[in-house]
Amino acid sequence: MAKQVKVKEPVRIRTKKLANGNESIYLDLYKDGDRVYEFLKLYLIPEKSKADKEANRKTLELANAIKAKRIVELQNNEHGFKTNTTRSKMNLIQFVLHLADEQLAKSGNKRSYYYTLHSLAKHLEAYAGDKITFTKVNTEFVKGFIAYLRTAMNFNYENSEKKSKYEVLSQNTQHNLYKKFAWVIRKAMQADIMAINPLDKIDNTDKPKSEDGQREFLTIEEIKRLMNTPCEDDMLKCAFIFCCLVGLRYSDVKKLVWNDLYEDNEGAIILRIRVTKTKRCEDFPISKEALKWLPERIGSGDEKIFKLPKNDNSNRKLKHWCTLAGITKNVTFHVARHTAATLNLSLGVPIETVSKLLGHTKISTTQIYAKVIDANKKAAVHKQDGVFD
Repeated sequence: MAKQVKVKEPVRIRTKKLANGNESIYLDLYKDGDRVYEFLKLYLIPEKSKADKEANRKTLELANAIKAKRIVELQNNEHGFKTNTTRSKMNLIQFVLHLADEQLAKSGNKRSYYYTLHSLAKHLEAYAGDKITFTKVNTEFVKGFIAYLRTAMNFNYENSEKKSKYEVLSQNTQHNLYKKFAWVIRKAMQADIMAINPLDKIDNTDKPKSEDGQREFLTIEEIKRLMNTPCEDDMLKCAFIFCCLVGLRYSDVKKLVWNDLYEDNEGAIILRIRVTKTKRCEDFPISKEALKWLPERIGSGDEKIFKLPKNDNSNRKLKHWCTLAGITKNVTFHVARHTAATLNLSLGVPIETVSKLLGHTKISTTQIYAKVIDANKKAAVHKQDGVFD
């Protein structure tokens, strides 16, 4: 079982209950060896409405930004570094955690990058302890970290009751952690904490590689089975099948409003949105089949088209629905996007067109799906082997 690693934070956000029911936010930090409380004059209010929840979210976002700033000030001896030598004594793990908070504030509270950086901090501490300064981060340190990742346990499973869940990091997770580590080092160089990048001397053959992606997807026959199988959440069913046909991510379909749809000069229905992941404005042509899965419009153009549960809850319902349909694949909402790619490729749509339909920034991303289709074709042909013996 993996040893649980707790990363200490030099600055913590805390709250104090006030007589009027509000909560005063303050920072709990250690400064020059003494414990100090800094009250931010920011307040959380009782959440009686959506507006209250949104106000509290923005308040906490600001508090986290101030916290991140205080961490940097503490690490920089509050008045900035005087020399590169002083900067190089900065704690690596605390720098990683600061970057995590900074990314969280910049992203509007989106936590994927935040969680990955916290995971990196845990693995760095498991590898070399919590007192790693940048002076220790040389090529040998990096080589040792790569070796550690090859046998490291996945911390996501440390609280699982299933013994089968205690497993080493996957190849892709090793690759992603190394990429984030490289990003942290580049950030340290930009901040003049490091003068030389220790990763430059790491041979490409030694770096953790990502595996050729095996993309889970649904076949046309499986999509038909889902169409004909009742789901406990009809709105979720419509949204998922719509995404199988259009190729949207969960983060985009959940925020669709009726005003996002328009009819072009040729009478085609187009969905125009700013994609959450890329922040780019994209047009998605909607087929007649996909239009069938839009719910009946009720309300104004600013009303959401699909009212969906949170991603985790959506995935739980999807798995139950797929089980009822006799589908044993590990289906999450993102499988709909994979399905749209493989569906179009299997129907003979050129790969360049599929790449544009899905809004891929690189055609190499789309080529992964083409490899999946080719592998399935080979598997189908080999089923003939032995039939005529």
